[in-house]
Amino acid sequence: MSNLAIFGGSKSVTMDPGDMFTWPIYTIEEEEAVLKVLRERAMSATAITMEFEKEFAKWQGSKYALAYTNGTMSLTAAMFGVGLGVGDEIICPSVTYWATILSAYTLGATPVFADIDPDTLCVDPRDIERCISDRTKAIMVVHYLSHPADMDAIMAIAAKHNIKVIEDHSHAQGGFYKGRRIGTIGHVSATSMMTGKSFAVGEGGILTTDDQTIYERALAACHYERFNDKIITPELKPYNGLPLLGMKGRVNQFSSAIGLVQLKYYDERIKEIRKAMNYFWDLLEGVPGIQAHRIDESDGSNMAGWYIAHGILKSDELGGLSVTRFCEALCAEGVSCSMGVNNPLHTHGIFKSADIYNHGMPTRIANTSRDVRELDRELPQSRIANSRTYSVPWFKHYRPEVIQEYAEAYKKVALGYKELLEGDKGNNEETMGIGRWFFYKST
Repeated sequence: MSNLAIFGGSKSVTMDPGDMFTWPIYTIEEEEAVLKVLRERAMSATAITMEFEKEFAKWQGSKYALAYTNGTMSLTAAMFGVGLGVGDEIICPSVTYWATILSAYTLGATPVFADIDPDTLCVDPRDIERCISDRTKAIMVVHYLSHPADMDAIMAIAAKHNIKVIEDHSHAQGGFYKGRRIGTIGHVSATSMMTGKSFAVGEGGILTTDDQTIYERALAACHYERFNDKIITPELKPYNGLPLLGMKGRVNQFSSAIGLVQLKYYDERIKEIRKAMNYFWDLLEGVPGIQAHRIDESDGSNMAGWYIAHGILKSDELGGLSVTRFCEALCAEGVSCSMGVNNPLHTHGIFKSADIYNHGMPTRIANTSRDVRELDRELPQSRIANSRTYSVPWFKHYRPEVIQEYAEAYKKVALGYKELLEGDKGNNEETMGIGRWFFYKST
C-alpha cells in the first residue's frame, strides 16, 4: 500500500499549528494607538502620519517618505514623481500583480513587459534592453515573492540609458540586497502595507526617495494640504494648493498609528520568519524536483519577511510530473498548497485589447509610436511560470517540530513521484494562461 496520503496513506501534517500562520501580529499597543486617534477624532489629520513617515524613512535609510491610501496610489505617485506621462514607456516584469503597473494608463503612459529570471522570478536584466526605446522613461522593478531583484545589473542599464528605476517592494519590506536595504537602491520606491503584507498597517502604501524633485512631485500628486508654498521645484510652484492628479491620496491616521507600532517590532519578527523559512528549505536540500526560491544570504542579502513563499518544481527530475498533481498530493498530506504565481500581465485583455478611455484603439498602444504588444511574444519564462511554481507554508515562528512535518510532506510527495505520474492529467490548460490576477489554487 502506498504511503502517500492521496492513495490512502497517513497524512504527514497532523499537528495543530496554533498561531504559526497568524499574521499580522497585533497587540494591545496597536489597539491603544488606534483608539487614541479615534478619541481625538484625528482620522483625517496628518500629524501622526507625518511622524510615521519620518520614522519609516529613518528605518529604511531614505531621506523622504510619503504615506498613501494604498500601495497602488503610492506606485502611481512614484510614476508621477519620475515624470512619467503621455507617450512615455515604462518597463515592468510581466509576472507581478496588476497594481504594480496598471495605473501607468492613468498617466497616459505605456507598459512594456520584460521577461523574468527562471530562478529569482524577478525581472531579468538580460531582457530589459530588448524593451528600451527612445520613449522609455522608467523601469519598474518588483522584488517578487520577497526575492531581491538583480539591482546591480538593473541600475547599470538604467544609468547607460538615462532612465529612472522605481522599486516596488510590496513583497519585500525590510529586506536587503548585498547589504543595502531594498527600496533605497532605485531612484524611488513604493510599497503596499495592506493587511496581508509582511509589513501590515491595515490599508496603506508608502513611497520613499532621496530625490527632492521626485518627492515634491509625489507630494503634489495627491497630498493637497502639504503641496504648498514650501515647494521649491520651479515647475510645481505655480500650482501649489491643489493635487495635480485631481485626487486625495493620503493615508488615514488609523493606519499610520498602527504603522508606528509595527515598525518597532518588525525587524525582530521578520528575522524569526527568515529563521523558520530557511530551516524549512534546509530540510529539503537535495530532494529531487524541489528547488528553493531563496537568495544566498552570504553577501548581505535576505528575503525580508518572506511574503507569499513559493518553491520551484524541477519537473524533469520527477519524470515530468505536473505542478497540478504535485499540489494535489500535498493537499492530501495536510498542506494548503497552491499552484502557480500571478498570471503574466501580458495575457490579460486589459493589456491586449481593452479601450479604456475611448481612444478608438487598445489603451496600451494609444499613446505610443510602436505596437509594444509585439514584444510580448518573447516572454518564455513568464509564460511557463505557473507550470513550475507552487506555494510553501509561510511560517511566522521558528518551531522546528511543526516545520519538520511540513517539510516531510514535500519530501514524501517528491520521492513518491512515480506513483503520482500514473494519474497525472497534467496542468489545466483551460485555466492557465487566461489572465487571472491572482494565484492559482490546486483544489
